[in-house]
Amino acid sequence: MNVQEHIEKYIASQSEPKRTEMQTIHELILQVLPDGKLWFSDGKNSEGKTTANPNIGYGYYTIKYTDGTSREFYQIGLSANKTGISVYILGITDKTYLAKIFGNRLGKASVTGYCIKFKTLKDINIDILEAAIRYRIEMHT
Repeated sequence: MNVQEHIEKYIASQSEPKRTEMQTIHELILQVLPDGKLWFSDGKNSEGKTTANPNIGYGYYTIKYTDGTSREFYQIGLSANKTGISVYILGITDKTYLAKIFGNRLGKASVTGYCIKFKTLKDINIDILEAAIRYRIEMHT
């Protein structure tokens, strides 16, 4: 299976209404980043043990570690979780930025240094979610 097929299968595996909402967010991110690299992680480590929720990634940037190593990773992530949906906005150095700039305007969402988590799309302002995604994409394009 290629990345696109993994993504389609992952979204299709969700129960409604999460399936439709994830598809909506997926399409929104593709509109913001139409030529971006797509990623898919099944959430398993090299031993096959589940260590995270499966997630879809969009775009890419280079993570630089303090030991001098680096690796390519995605800028935006999308994942289903037990209670809703998480959108990851990675690579922002100011860990208070998302909450400060977008948190109060998002609606009923939990906002950390890199994650916007909500139960359902009707709980949030999707235009503000899009603005947060656009902010990250425009940082390095």
